[in-house]
Amino acid sequence: MSSANIIELERLSRTFTIGDLTLPALRDVTLNIARGDFVAIMGPSGSGKSTLMNILGCLDKPSAGVYLLDGIRVDALDRDRLAEIRNREIGFVFQQFNLLARTSALENVELPLLYASDAISDPHARAMQALESVGLAERADHHPNQLSGGQQQRVAIARALVNNPQLILADEPTGALDTRTSIEIMAIFQRLNRTHGISTIIVTHEPDIAAYANRNLYFRDGKLVRDENVAEPKIADQESLPAEATI
Repeated sequence: MSSANIIELERLSRTFTIGDLTLPALRDVTLNIARGDFVAIMGPSGSGKSTLMNILGCLDKPSAGVYLLDGIRVDALDRDRLAEIRNREIGFVFQQFNLLARTSALENVELPLLYASDAISDPHARAMQALESVGLAERADHHPNQLSGGQQQRVAIARALVNNPQLILADEPTGALDTRTSIEIMAIFQRLNRTHGISTIIVTHEPDIAAYANRNLYFRDGKLVRDENVAEPKIADQESLPAEATI
């Protein structure tokens, strides 16, 4: 694998069998994503976007083809090794935040550290640092029901960052948010990508959100049908950025 690429896919396919039916979800996808790139994946429902994200996130395996993540061929690994790589290399952000309702923002952010293969000397400090990086340190003791949707998504981003991943995968991260809050969230993603060099891949149905990425991939019927570099990505409103902090 080229050291310039965080992801390499070669003729990747995924089929699902339901009774006597074989349903192709991805068909012969060949794709490289450069280290430090910011990519948006688009396409109609059923195009294969979610299946691709599940495979990229080591939550599912391809039926055929090769997947290399950060130089490791992950398509052939067993479940335990996949879990280890998933926890160490990848941060996940979801549309519905997926926060634990009865725990504080700080405790939600700490959760991935409980599964880390390497012992963390001060998980509270690491989690607080991640909250600071998204401008929410002052809300560390608040529970999700005490936070707005945008604040909950910031907690989810902090949780994705706490293990210092190489890659962030975000599935419709602005889908449950209003326009202004969506811009604030995209400002965070842009800063993490541009300032800290974290490779970022988002799935979105919204062209306005995809315009913040450097590259747009379009899927239809399980195939990559268009791959476009964005000449001038939109820049999220700088006033919406949280105070800078070291991740």
